[in-house]
Amino acid sequence: MELDDAGGPPRSPEEPEADMADMAGKAPDTPTEDESSSGAAPPAGAHAYVPPSDTPRTDESPPGLVDDDTSTGGASLAGASSVNGGSADASAGGVSSASPPSGTSGGKRAGRTGRDLPLAIGVGLGLGSLVLLSLYTVKEIFLAVMIVFLFIGMRELTEAFKSRDIRVPFVPVAVGMVGTPVVAYEWGSTAALAAVSVTVFALLLARLTDGADGYVRDVSAGVFVVGYLVLVGGIVALLMRPDDGDHRIVIFIATTVASDTGGLFAGAFLGKHKLAPTISPKKTWEGVTGSALMCVLVGGGLVWWLLDDGKIWQGVLVGLAAVVTATAGDLVESMIKRDLGIKDLGTILPGHGGVMDRLDSLVVTAPVVWLLLELFVPS
Repeated sequence: MELDDAGGPPRSPEEPEADMADMAGKAPDTPTEDESSSGAAPPAGAHAYVPPSDTPRTDESPPGLVDDDTSTGGASLAGASSVNGGSADASAGGVSSASPPSGTSGGKRAGRTGRDLPLAIGVGLGLGSLVLLSLYTVKEIFLAVMIVFLFIGMRELTEAFKSRDIRVPFVPVAVGMVGTPVVAYEWGSTAALAAVSVTVFALLLARLTDGADGYVRDVSAGVFVVGYLVLVGGIVALLMRPDDGDHRIVIFIATTVASDTGGLFAGAFLGKHKLAPTISPKKTWEGVTGSALMCVLVGGGLVWWLLDDGKIWQGVLVGLAAVVTATAGDLVESMIKRDLGIKDLGTILPGHGGVMDRLDSLVVTAPVVWLLLELFVPS
């Protein structure tokens, strides 16, 4: 068989010459878009492009809308796709660009928990330092810091509700968010209850001006925000009010963080059995076990060490209650975010998400810790 000058079979005399203008800009060995999509055989003398077997496909997105948490014991953490920038976007012309290796994005490697752990740990340490510094210098500074964070969390939550056309009257909730902790700290539980009641009543009145359409929906969401954040702000102020209130706040926050931390690492390295797959798929029973162990150790040690007449068994009970409430609080927020169709409620805290993504366990744990400490070691 004769070969032409290019090394291929000789061209038939009846076969027309290729139009050089039509071939400009095309690689001879690359199939056209129509051919690659339809599966048609390449023309004679051309080779179909076969991608290497180890090249990942990037033209399809994984199923699912949100995967809200990566922790397993009550921590609400942003996933790798949220923290590190997500998957690569398709380039112009319909050609997908290659995604970075799993667990990486933009040259940064995420930990097994699915987030930038060094950044998240740094932010956590910074927040912890702020809490301790304010508590053990002037407690009123901590009160102000708490109100600011709760206010931001309230704003994140009400803004997220708008994705479902839920409009919470902002002014009465905002005033209650600031006023309730202040009156609780100054005048006690009776004043806190009165402030919450006035906030709810003002909320019901404020929504009247927008008409009947959606009234029950909007005020119901508003009352939820009042109970979820405004009331809890007052309870934390009550927890801080006694002379040893700084120690009580440390016990409350430390046991909650212990639940988050123990669950995070136990779940990441040992987790196999799902806790609530329809709510938070990555939470496991192994993570809950890690949370419980850490809470018992931290709670038992701190109650005995920091509070006069505090007993280890009392701290153990506080720790066990904290792991239940912290995990439940995280699941509650996971369900809220799934209902709203969002990954995180905010982005203000790098490596964590929004403020509410950090407060989810704390807001449910605060009332239980306050009640138990009042029973065990009355102020």
